[in-house]
Amino acid sequence: MPLRVKCRIMHLHFLAAVTAIIARPEARVLDTVRQLLEHSPLLALFAAIGIGYAVGRISIAGFSLDIGAVLFAGLALGALAPKAAPPGLVSSIGLVMFLYGIGIQYGRQFFAGLAGPGLLWNGIGALGVLAALAITVVAVSAFGVPVPQALGLFAGSLTSTPTLQAAIDAAGNRDPALGYSLAYPMGVIGPILLIYMFTRVVRPRLAASPAPPAPMEIALAAEWQGSSVSDVVAALPPGVQLVAVRRGTTNELPDPAMRLTANDIVLLFGEPGAVEGVRKRLGHAAPGGIAHDRGSLDVQRFFVSRAVHVGCRLDQVALPSGIEAKIVEVRRGDTSLVAHESLVLEHGDRVTVLAARQSMQSLRKHFGDSIKSTTEISYISIGLGMSLGVLLGMLQIPFPGVGSFSLGVAGGPLVVALILGKLGRVGSLSWHLPLPANLTLRTFGLTLFLAAVGLGSGAPFVETLAAVGLPWLLIGTLIVFVACGIGFVLGQWVFRISTDDLLGLVSGITGNPAILVYANKALPSDRVDAAFATIFPSMTILKILCAQIAISVLT
Repeated sequence: MPLRVKCRIMHLHFLAAVTAIIARPEARVLDTVRQLLEHSPLLALFAAIGIGYAVGRISIAGFSLDIGAVLFAGLALGALAPKAAPPGLVSSIGLVMFLYGIGIQYGRQFFAGLAGPGLLWNGIGALGVLAALAITVVAVSAFGVPVPQALGLFAGSLTSTPTLQAAIDAAGNRDPALGYSLAYPMGVIGPILLIYMFTRVVRPRLAASPAPPAPMEIALAAEWQGSSVSDVVAALPPGVQLVAVRRGTTNELPDPAMRLTANDIVLLFGEPGAVEGVRKRLGHAAPGGIAHDRGSLDVQRFFVSRAVHVGCRLDQVALPSGIEAKIVEVRRGDTSLVAHESLVLEHGDRVTVLAARQSMQSLRKHFGDSIKSTTEISYISIGLGMSLGVLLGMLQIPFPGVGSFSLGVAGGPLVVALILGKLGRVGSLSWHLPLPANLTLRTFGLTLFLAAVGLGSGAPFVETLAAVGLPWLLIGTLIVFVACGIGFVLGQWVFRISTDDLLGLVSGITGNPAILVYANKALPSDRVDAAFATIFPSMTILKILCAQIAISVLT
């Protein structure tokens, strides 16, 4: 049908609706709204988004549904206008956008965490998720909850949208969304209540935060007479860098072959305690000589905005031809990092560079120094990355005793994005996304998914709520309390994990952003976010597998 004809039909429907409201406002308003929504699923989709965000801003005693309110707005409009649901492709696109952004941002932290305490954290989280699955299976056998709806309760109690999609794919219908929507509110409220009670009852056990790196100027003792810069560097502990040398009245960049004399001044940068330990071996503090003389060397901070540098290790960053400079520090958000060779640059980093003053303009151009770049993304890398994720999700993976399963549109993009986020770049192609663009991509994708699922599940949701609402709600509450309770008990009293790490761990078991925000308010610490990032991806994948395997086995 031509676009002009479609627009004309929509115009006639709108005029008919207005006429009906004027003629019989008390009887025709709801029916008119239903007709409008069902004749334009696009209108219904954006209405669910707008109304959902408005409702999500309402806060009661510090609690709000936030983006989760979009699902309930969609359910309400879907119940009013059952034929207003958009095509299923809309929800799939939204979910892929959300998961790809998550994986790209947390890929490096996820794999790094597996080599440290993150392995323990993931083990605790896995026990919580598996215990939640066990309760779900009991609900099927003991209380007669249909399998798709039970796995929806599982997904909603753990506020895992990707798991909902996996359950929908495995079930072949939208029935899991009924259980999801019933359990979702307690999936958000429950962990927040547990965190509130835990922080009131238990005295916080905090991990020691490393002091931010700082500079120190040291005049060399007599025993270093004739030593080279490389000799001094060899005596430095990890995390301490030699960034400049003052010989007489001239500041110079350190050359490994440079010979030093007694009373030459070296500028070190690193953790204060480590730098102080080095000072006792090298000589005595001589502050001001290098910092106050900007004649030979100057220092400036540049915003890393050129894509060619993003995802590169510092030892791979080539400086402009003929310019000598040294990267001293990398500022990432509010965190200061010592510039070591293996440090990988990310979008939004600011590098502190030491160089001759006349070289600064060239260095600024070299790094880009443009904040505007934080809104720019490579659609080549996004298109390729998402395509690889969808392809992986289509693969059938054999599982002994069960048959085969696939990661689906939920798991495939997440796994690929985690790997690409860890790699950073392949050749000249950078997989990184600027954080503001990443957040926009993720939030819009999740919003599309929740609105589309809500619109498609509205009418069945009302019927299910009236029939079995309270029993299912109690089952969902039990699921989330057991999953988070296992995390608290094992983390606090068995493995004695620091409280800030533990709050991030429990937030990662469920994964809802509102829970993470509350955990940060309850105990402000960067470690909360770090622990969340370490287990959230693996717990999401585990929930997806649990949903698919459970539906395959139980049906």
